[in-house]
Amino acid sequence: MNRTDKTGRNPAGANLPAVRSHNTALVLDLLRGAGAEGISRLELAERTGLTPQAVSKITARLREDGFAAEAGRRASTGGKPRTVLRLVPEAGHAVGVHLDRDELRVVLLDLDGTVVGERRGDTGLGGGAQTVLALVADEVTALVTQVLGGEGLADAGTLLGVGVALPGPLDHAGGVLHRVTGFPEWEGFALRDTLAGRLGVPVVVDKDTNAAALGLAAGGERGSFAYLHLGTGLGAGLVIGGSVLRGARTGAGEFGHQVIQLDGPPCECGDRGCLEALCLAAVGRGETGEAARVLGVGAGNLAGLLDIDRVLLGGRTVAAAPGEYVEGVAGILAARARREGVLGDAVPVRLAPGGERVVAVGAGQLLLAPVFGRAGG
Repeated sequence: MNRTDKTGRNPAGANLPAVRSHNTALVLDLLRGAGAEGISRLELAERTGLTPQAVSKITARLREDGFAAEAGRRASTGGKPRTVLRLVPEAGHAVGVHLDRDELRVVLLDLDGTVVGERRGDTGLGGGAQTVLALVADEVTALVTQVLGGEGLADAGTLLGVGVALPGPLDHAGGVLHRVTGFPEWEGFALRDTLAGRLGVPVVVDKDTNAAALGLAAGGERGSFAYLHLGTGLGAGLVIGGSVLRGARTGAGEFGHQVIQLDGPPCECGDRGCLEALCLAAVGRGETGEAARVLGVGAGNLAGLLDIDRVLLGGRTVAAAPGEYVEGVAGILAARARREGVLGDAVPVRLAPGGERVVAVGAGQLLLAPVFGRAGG
């Protein structure tokens, strides 16, 4: 049963399955892109290729369910002024959870992807499965209740679900963890289904780097890029042609475990000479320049393999010395471009926008992106 406020509108957006059709997603995406100024039904029809009748039906349903509202009228070239519509950001929300090795960050996003609430904790994967899951459930419930009101998630009619991002490798499709480096006790854990059972709402699980890459793409990063995350570990999120590249077994992006030094120092993954082991060892010695150089070598391998448009850097270790990492990685890529005879056309490197929230926000986009028809959600 739909919940309505005293205006008769449905602020809870309870009819969420209705927004998940392809045509509705096209309309919603254009409404979101139009911002507060709004967009007319005629423009929606022209830009989606749908008939005016189809657009009228979709927008009528979106207005009834609280996802769209009038944004005024706009003069037309003939006839009466056109009514323009806008997205109602507060009609839907998604929770994003970044579960790292040693900390927890939970954010609440509205339909625009704006952070409207946040909580943090200092317990990560090392706390043990049951303890960590209880903490995640408590923090999610507390945040949703704090921002949206009610007495729990069951009262939060605008909540689409919860996205959880954490270190891989894992099975994104099944929501099952593989052997997270350094935490073998999580191997085979059905995180998605277990947490969904606790919370009573849909849950999506993905690697931290994939979630961040998705969030960056949803936030406006175009084309093909690599997001390199250096924190307590090292990984990559790959976006090719606007879609997150997860691979046949959802294992793409295990960037930190490419071997770049045969018979090198042991890595916690069981191999030797991995990029992550070499990079983190340099970080541990306080040799930021060397860590950036190692990271640059890995970035060069990716750039040569995938011919990407740009490299974005993030993670708490990068945040501690952002200029040095950007400069160091860019220097390696520039040297590679000179060797290949493409001077002046080196792959650009910059910090990823969003700071330390980038993974948590991306986790929330695991729920939001499909609503707007964004590939890779």
